[in-house]
Amino acid sequence: MAGSGPREQLAALTARGVSWAGYAARVRDLPTPGRPAAVLVLFGVLDSTPAHRASGAVPADLDVLLVGRATTLRHHSGQIAFPGGRLDPGDSGPVAGALREAVEETGLDVAGVEVLGTLGELPVPVSDHLVTPVLAWWSRPSPVDVVDTGESAVVFRAPVADLLDPANRRTALYGRAPGAPGAPGGPAFLVAGHVVWGFTALVLDTLFDELGWTQPWDRGQTIAAPIAR
Repeated sequence: MAGSGPREQLAALTARGVSWAGYAARVRDLPTPGRPAAVLVLFGVLDSTPAHRASGAVPADLDVLLVGRATTLRHHSGQIAFPGGRLDPGDSGPVAGALREAVEETGLDVAGVEVLGTLGELPVPVSDHLVTPVLAWWSRPSPVDVVDTGESAVVFRAPVADLLDPANRRTALYGRAPGAPGAPGGPAFLVAGHVVWGFTALVLDTLFDELGWTQPWDRGQTIAAPIAR
């Protein structure tokens, strides 16, 4: 997709679809959950602060909105995540649910959000959910912050170039020390003093691969991650 900007590349991705084969391989032996949920994967030029390290794949001012989940939550407590959650009966579908949850968690003004499309359903067996990522572009950014401390501990905008920086890539080892033989692992990112792993890292890793943004990185560099609750 040479010659097109990030928004156009993201829109084209929703049009052609995403292969979740790598994600499916990690959950194939687990039961398929059934409770519908949605997350908002919101990219945009969010502020004037560039990434710490430029990337040839994306502009230095491209960001993605992330939240740090409260440590008191039953599932995925303390993890970095996309805004989102379980669909309510009043939601018309995943898009409405993802936008509603983003407003409740971050104070986002949805009038400035252009929804590009949905990316299929992904099982998250640990919380018994079937999650639909909703890909969107922040055409008119608005202030965001923690709205409910019972839901979120932090809201921040992660520079995509920093996420792509090979120095910030890791393989997360679930429940074992780094370097343990045979330890199961998944992608992880170091950004803004946080470790992004689990479902959120898997989605980002897949999107970056599909978009052709991924830079070669050392998968032997590991980091321990707690077992998700």
